[in-house]
Amino acid sequence: MKLLDKYILKKFLTTFVFVVLILVSVILVIDFTEKNDDFIKHNVAIGEILFDYYLNLIPYYANMLSPITVFIATVFVTAQLASHTEIIAILSSGVSFRRLLVPYLIGSSLIAIVIFVLIGWVIPNANKESVAFQIKYTKSTFTYDSRNIHVKIGPETYVYMESYNNTANIGYNFALETIDNTKLKSKLTSSNVRWDEEKQKWHLDSYTLRTFDGEKETLLKGGVLDTALALTPKDFESTYKLEQTMTLTELNRYIDEKKSRGADDLETYLIEKYERFSYPFAIIILTVIGVIVSARKARGGVGFQIALGFFFAFIFIIFVITSRSLAQVGDIDPAIAAWIPTIVFTGIGLLLYRYVPR
Repeated sequence: MKLLDKYILKKFLTTFVFVVLILVSVILVIDFTEKNDDFIKHNVAIGEILFDYYLNLIPYYANMLSPITVFIATVFVTAQLASHTEIIAILSSGVSFRRLLVPYLIGSSLIAIVIFVLIGWVIPNANKESVAFQIKYTKSTFTYDSRNIHVKIGPETYVYMESYNNTANIGYNFALETIDNTKLKSKLTSSNVRWDEEKQKWHLDSYTLRTFDGEKETLLKGGVLDTALALTPKDFESTYKLEQTMTLTELNRYIDEKKSRGADDLETYLIEKYERFSYPFAIIILTVIGVIVSARKARGGVGFQIALGFFFAFIFIIFVITSRSLAQVGDIDPAIAAWIPTIVFTGIGLLLYRYVPR
């Protein structure tokens, strides 16, 4: 690495860290202002607020803002170099524009690798604490209100409940069916089923069991029955930001489990998974675009170029939000939706590189 590379790389990384700290600090202040009434209402200890909530929230916001912060840092550093005529001197000395991009690519690649590790494993573990804190102190009490619940808990086993009370852990109008291909082999029914915390099993006070062998039906009625199912009260708990609390390994496992149960609410989790892979690439692309749009010396100073940087960064965020919303309602495949912003801005970057004077 040459002296020029070290010079630009140092300015780029230090500016990036500075921008992250500034923006995250502003957001934390706003967040505290919004939630202060909840903290007072629940008499939350200051240590709990600082260490259980905000300390774990910092990595989340730093990652969420990373496309914006890396773009702003790139534009700011490059515009400063251009305003001081340093880029003209560099290019005049025989260094090509492609070669000038090298320290930026090194810096953005380092940031991308760190971000991938953080969003894959570190941030989800921090989110477990911050989300649990939000559910406890800043969110209304969760009530499971879905009706006519169907869950596949085995290759041939299906559970049905008309409704479920997550406070008392009781399911109403319970049915457990065993179906071989399209043939019903057995059906266990009860007016309710209750979770026994001590036994870690489901408890039925009275039940009816029907078994079928061809056209022959056997009916059995019984009193008390405890049964273990691949279903627990956790399956009926709040899913508020659940996808953000899972490491990449846990997220893959959860998606596979949901697929095996025939769940139809996979979009949120698939988007989260694919975005974790697309984000690092977006950081590199936005860095290149930032260099291209700010490499020329502007007569009015760096203000316009920095403003342009903010504009492009927020356009990127709009693309992320829009594609995510379309995927959640089923209009776009989650894998495509997660990569749309990166693909679009890659195209923008290629056009800018070809046609914008540098």
